This record gives sequence, C-alpha cells and structure tokens, in this order.
Amino acid sequence: MRYFLDPFGCAKNQVDAEIIMASLNEAGWTGLADPEAADVIIVNSCGFIEAAKRESINAVLAWKQHYPNKKILLSGCLTQRYRAELEESLTEADGFLGCSELNHAAKKAAELFESADNAKPVGLEVNYGLRPLLGFPGSAYVKISEGCNNNCTFCAIPLIRGPLRCRAIPDITEECRQLLERGVKELCLIGQDLASYHSLPALLDAISKLPGDFWVRLLYLHPDHFPLDILNINEHDKRFLPYFDIPFQHASQKILSLMGRKGNAKSYLGLLEKIRANLPDAVIRSTFLVGFPGETEEDFTELLDFQEKARFDWLGVFTFSGEEGTAAYTMKGRVGKKTAAQRKVLIEEKQIPITEENMNRFVGRTMDVLVEETIAPDTENTPRSGSLWLGRAFCQAPEVDGAAVIKIAASAINAGNLMALPQPSGMVRGKIVARNGFDLELLAATENTLCRDAGNAEF
Repeated sequence: MRYFLDPFGCAKNQVDAEIIMASLNEAGWTGLADPEAADVIIVNSCGFIEAAKRESINAVLAWKQHYPNKKILLSGCLTQRYRAELEESLTEADGFLGCSELNHAAKKAAELFESADNAKPVGLEVNYGLRPLLGFPGSAYVKISEGCNNNCTFCAIPLIRGPLRCRAIPDITEECRQLLERGVKELCLIGQDLASYHSLPALLDAISKLPGDFWVRLLYLHPDHFPLDILNINEHDKRFLPYFDIPFQHASQKILSLMGRKGNAKSYLGLLEKIRANLPDAVIRSTFLVGFPGETEEDFTELLDFQEKARFDWLGVFTFSGEEGTAAYTMKGRVGKKTAAQRKVLIEEKQIPITEENMNRFVGRTMDVLVEETIAPDTENTPRSGSLWLGRAFCQAPEVDGAAVIKIAASAINAGNLMALPQPSGMVRGKIVARNGFDLELLAATENTLCRDAGNAEF
C-alpha cells in the first residue's frame, strides 16, 4: 500500500506528520512524492485559527474531487478538536486520525480498506529519532512537550492538545543522539512553550553532554516565565545558539492582561536587556497579535513604541482570530478587520529597517552556515563563479527568517584548491560580505572553509 502526505500547520504539526509516516513505514507502507499512484492521501490538518481550518478542509475537498476513487484520511489538530462534527459533515474524508493517536496511523489507514486485521503489527511507540524528516537536510525539530497550561485567552491550543505533558529527559536526549548519528547538524527544540518544560536547564545540560559539532536552537519561550538560568548554558557551550523566539504578543498592560498574560512593556524590555547583557550576540524573534478585542489606538501606539525600543531581529505579526471555546471569543470591543489589517501592515513596514540594520552587524564577520540546497547547480561537479548555495547562519531559524546565500571566491575556483563543494546538511565557513534585503551573503574562499562534515546523511 502507498500513501501521499499533504502537511499543514506549524513545526509541531510537522513532527506529528513525521510520526505518522514512521508508523506507516514500519507497517510496510510506501510513502510517495506524487499522489497519482497513492492508495491513501493523508491531509495532516491545522486547527489553530479559522483560516487554517478552511485551508485544511478545502484540501480534503480538492483531493476528493481530483481523485474520487482514492481514500482520504484527515489527521491532525482539526480532527482532534472537531472529530464528531467532521465525521457527520465532511463525508469527503474516509477516515479520521487525531493528534492523540498518531502511533495508530497504520491501523487507521488499513481500516480504510477493511483490512486492519491483516496489517503488520505496529508498536504503540514510534522511534522518534528514526522517523522520516520533512524539513531541509541537516535540521530536525525535537518536540520536548505536548499541550499547554498557559491558557492565553486567544489560544485554542489547550482545547486541541490538552494540558502540558513533558517528555522525559532521557527520551529526548536519546532522540537527539539518534538524529545526530544520522547526520543532523541542527536540533530545534520545540513545544507550545519551552519555558514551561519542567526542567529546561537540566534538559539542556543533558544535551550538552552529547558529543559532536552541532547546533541547538530554542524556539517558543513564553516571556512571563523565561528561564534565565539557560543563559549560562548558552554562554559556556557555543553549540547552544544565542537565538530566542519569545512571543511577546503585545506591550499594552491592559491588552496583555486581557490576553491572560502578566507582563508589561517595562518588564519585557527588562528581560531583553538581561538576555543581551549576558549574550551580546543574542538574536531575538518575536510575534505580535494586533486587533485583539479592546485594542484602542492608544494601545496600538504603546505597541509601536515597544517595537522601536525592543529592536527585534525578526518579528511576525498576526491579526486576531476569534476561536470558539476561548475566553477572547466572547470579549467585547471587537476591532474591525480593516483596522486590524492596517495595524499589521504598519508594524511590518516599521520592522523592515530594524531587521535590516540588525543584520548589518554580521557583515564582515566569519561565520558557519548550514547548507540547505543548491540554487545554481554546477556542471559535472565543477565549481563556477556563478555557483550558489542556500543555507542559514545561527541568526536565521528554519523557514521563518532570512537566508544565507553562499558563494565561492573566483580566486579559489581558479586556483583549484577546493576540497569539495558545499553539500546540503554540511557546514560551510566563510566571511559575510554583504546584506541583501533580509539575506546575508557568505563568501567561502579556501578548502579550509568548506564542507565540514557535509553529506552522507539520511533523511
């Protein structure tokens, strides 16, 4: 039997999709890159906001219309939250698989063909470290927890994923060890909120004992309980990147209180000051939520002022989406969609010169870059002055930030002193010679700068 997977949503959803694939592969299924020959099309859905729900449902409708004789399995957050309603109304889907039953993906898929009893037995636990990886080679997401206890008033995650459950430190470190042995160079730790993990410093200390040259990137740390103890680990083990994704969401104390958050502009700026004082190279990404019920022009002005003072390296902006079941869904003072959209654009436009100025500080520095793909292939593996590769420096997280464009100096090409060309999943060392928009340009000049531990990785 063959399957095709159509993934939606965040990095946590990506890990879920990889677990589904691992369950199917272990049971003897074959994953395909082309849906044409697949027996089952799996839509791994997102149910976080209304637009994401529609996108996932439309995908089911489109696949069924295009392939009426194929089985469609709807998995993920949408199924987890709305299973009863979907089973009744979305007849285009032949089966449903929630987030809490990913390890049963092979059994659920087999049931679509009334052959569950004939499926190869599969254990309830998938080996996370050996799962297929859907991202760029060299990088992997490691989910350290599930669910969330923060209960922000706008967020449906607790309704979908449930309360916080933390994985055991030995399980996480074993997954990391297996990923590193496969050639992974970047471990991106994720969860709904890493700061809520029961002992994040202890986890990082355990990971620090793993041998090898690799990166550890921390994503999604709630600012109200940011664990300052981790800064010591970042300072003493350079494999732990000074990159922090901290979703502040707002700066007006009134709006933050309505969101169920305890901070304010002053305390949040103080947190940023502490991080940067300990780690001068710190790169900070954040997100803002505009158009929250009750947000006045004065509240928005406070947010603009906070943005100017915070000087984030990277910033994402979202407009409020009222989700049924959340406390914010029934709040009064709704902001018009047009006004919210205008506020989003204003912040995004204001952020452009801030990010560009912040990225300028890396120009002239020698840095490592994780190679992700070749964008100007060489002929017969012979480098030319126009050869280009795409990768990321430590200041750039997967998928959401800018990139590093890798070039080889013409002098090195002419001298023929290159050991090997950059390869996806390898590290290249060179000098950042320019910033183009949000991207950095790295010039690799000699054999000493190229291809450290490149290639030979399985994904």
